[in-house]
Amino acid sequence: MTHNPIRPWRNIYRRKSRQIHVGSIPVGGDAPITVQTMTNTLTSDAKATIAQIQACADAGADIVRVSCPDEASTAAMYEIVRESPVPLVADIHFHYKRAIEAAEAGVACLRINPGNIGNPTRVGEVIKAAKDHGCSIRIGVNAGSLEKHLLDKYAEPCPDAMIESGMDHIRILKDNDFHEYKISVKASDVFMAAAAYQGLAEATDAPIHLGITEAGGLTSGTIKSAIGLGNLLWMGIGDTIRVSLSADPVEEVKVGYEILKSLGLRHRGVNIISCPSCARQGFDVIKTVEALEKRLEHIKTPLSLSIIGCVVNGPGEALMTDVGFTGGGAGSGMVYMAGMQDHKLGNKHMVDHIVELVEKRAAEIDAEAVADQAAE
Repeated sequence: MTHNPIRPWRNIYRRKSRQIHVGSIPVGGDAPITVQTMTNTLTSDAKATIAQIQACADAGADIVRVSCPDEASTAAMYEIVRESPVPLVADIHFHYKRAIEAAEAGVACLRINPGNIGNPTRVGEVIKAAKDHGCSIRIGVNAGSLEKHLLDKYAEPCPDAMIESGMDHIRILKDNDFHEYKISVKASDVFMAAAAYQGLAEATDAPIHLGITEAGGLTSGTIKSAIGLGNLLWMGIGDTIRVSLSADPVEEVKVGYEILKSLGLRHRGVNIISCPSCARQGFDVIKTVEALEKRLEHIKTPLSLSIIGCVVNGPGEALMTDVGFTGGGAGSGMVYMAGMQDHKLGNKHMVDHIVELVEKRAAEIDAEAVADQAAE
């Protein structure tokens, strides 16, 4: 039940981009769209930063970005890189020497902002360090820090200015015979970001990093990012994403996966389909779903679970999920397995029992995958 039949109206045709690597992770081409986040600990505190990277990796982060604002931070990167379970991107602003130091420390990618990294000579030194140490580069254009000559030309931040900034920097990389790069054109304004990304997608075949920068808190930022990133992804634009939230970086990873899961672009963990609840509900849907979300966070296997309060939509939703529960009367409901009625279950024990069923189904799916690989 985890694989939906192919339907033309569900297909997303991804833009064809070149493929690069961030460490061992392929980005672009036919590679899965990767999910990124960024640490907010003091990088100089290696222990705290490593712990946060591990938490993000456990949540599913493919790549983690770490800010390197000073020499103490780049000095700590040696230990952080050594202990990190995922490739790291060094976030560089203003001082090009931090990029060189981060490359020497072993980061997988350098993120540089054309608006504040300095003149082409300094960029050339960063490129040489990236070549010498096997780093890729992300050109990170931001509407809030465009080059002065572009602000003079366009009078204000706008999509054309952002695209021009990015393409100018691409030319510098190409002039230095460097091609392992990806690019982003972020803005906090959804319309500006979307227009910039659409223009960028037509102007280059480089892998594109999507993001709505400074999107806001957990609720508002999630909505803003889902609208901006979701529409671009629906158009086939985007090879790697970061949801920028004023929240725990782990939440950024979770939201990123939910956006990709809703579009069928990545599948990880349990996809819970649940109703908003109403007076017809046969159990407390909201509390049940909250409990199940927490209890099922450890499952990485893609599968679906429907939790519906009554029989209006419950049986229909259960037809399309691996495990389902539909509320009934007299303190019990119906459990569905692979879309079929399986057994009745009392509301009192439903959470524990559903967790057991989901864990069992996840183990079965994993075993089936191993058997399929062995058969090949």
